[in-house]
Amino acid sequence: MKQERQFPKVMISKKAERGVKNGHPWIYGEEIYEIDGTPQNGGLVDVFAGKAYMGTGFYNNNSKITVRLISRNANDVFDARFWRRRVEYAVRYRKTVMSGEDFSCCRLIHSEADQMPGLIVDRYGSLLSVQIACHGMELVKDIVHRALLDVLSEISESITGIYERNDTALRIREGLPENKGWFLFEEMNVPDSAVVEICENGVRYLVDVENGQKTGFFLDQKYNRAAAARVAKGRRVLDCFTHTGSFGLNAALAGAEHVTCVDISQTAIDMAKENAVRNGLDGKIDFICEDVFDLLTRLAEQKCRDFDYIILDPPAFTKSSKTVKSAATGYKEINFKAMKILPRGGYLATCSCSHFMTDDLFRKVLAIAAKDAQVSLRQIEARQQAPDHPVLWNVPETDYLKFYIFQVV
Repeated sequence: MKQERQFPKVMISKKAERGVKNGHPWIYGEEIYEIDGTPQNGGLVDVFAGKAYMGTGFYNNNSKITVRLISRNANDVFDARFWRRRVEYAVRYRKTVMSGEDFSCCRLIHSEADQMPGLIVDRYGSLLSVQIACHGMELVKDIVHRALLDVLSEISESITGIYERNDTALRIREGLPENKGWFLFEEMNVPDSAVVEICENGVRYLVDVENGQKTGFFLDQKYNRAAAARVAKGRRVLDCFTHTGSFGLNAALAGAEHVTCVDISQTAIDMAKENAVRNGLDGKIDFICEDVFDLLTRLAEQKCRDFDYIILDPPAFTKSSKTVKSAATGYKEINFKAMKILPRGGYLATCSCSHFMTDDLFRKVLAIAAKDAQVSLRQIEARQQAPDHPVLWNVPETDYLKFYIFQVV
């Protein structure tokens, strides 16, 4: 028997109803036409389309996404056992798709893709790096953190610290303060360091969960880096937007003749250099601190032929549908120049990490770049993010990373 409803009711429009029926968990404020009761920000509300129950979710009138659904089951009770089940599902999934040592360094919870909106949990060995960008999840984080420790402990995975990386502007939109620091239960001590060594694809890195990008490291390219490395043996590689050197290090370890890593950030270059030394690869890699657009322009104008493999891993050029056109121009420019620099028979690995830059649009941009460069692209691989960052087909926002490897002919 369905439980008696105890939450305020939110009545939604036909448009929102269609979205929910199609499986999307977000309801925007403009799609709500009536509220019965007094919902609290971060609290739960029941969503109705007419008299039909559509689901229950976190409410927040500070956010354009006013309701984020967490369940469509009218019998669910949202207690500690509910969140424990959600954590168990997420961890078991990663244990299945990230086998062996990959499980020790992966994303354990991927927000809406794990029905825990606004919550990111990345594992770096014995440390968990957590980011919360949803008011409702902020209110239940103690329960979720405890469940994570318990579930991992039960499968003999030891966690010594939880670091909260809540230094994201997304929290401001939710009406939450930005902050970062250790989250501690009574039985926990502050770890000696927020820096931990990880191993990915045989490459060792130091990850700083306190100060590193995002939650400390970009885990979603794990298997793409391995794929890029498979064609690197004997090649002269230019790794653009290298950040901490991850693609370049994979290429060097796979037997590249030489690797040049480029990034506009001197801090990133310094970290990449340290990682090269850590892996005994510093003699095979050199580093340039420069704007990639400027460098590619200069190399193209000089008709440079120093490289026969170029890797492009830029940051998201667009985080809004309003700027997609200008982003497409940026992607076209860097890919066009890379194609001009490469000799016939050279290789290009290229990607976009913005969900607003759809796969269809990205492919069109690459096709235009190839036409303008008067080359053809022989596709070797088409890939997405690693499976610990799962894609839900009914939630397009979870499908964000496009990654291609081509031979330029």
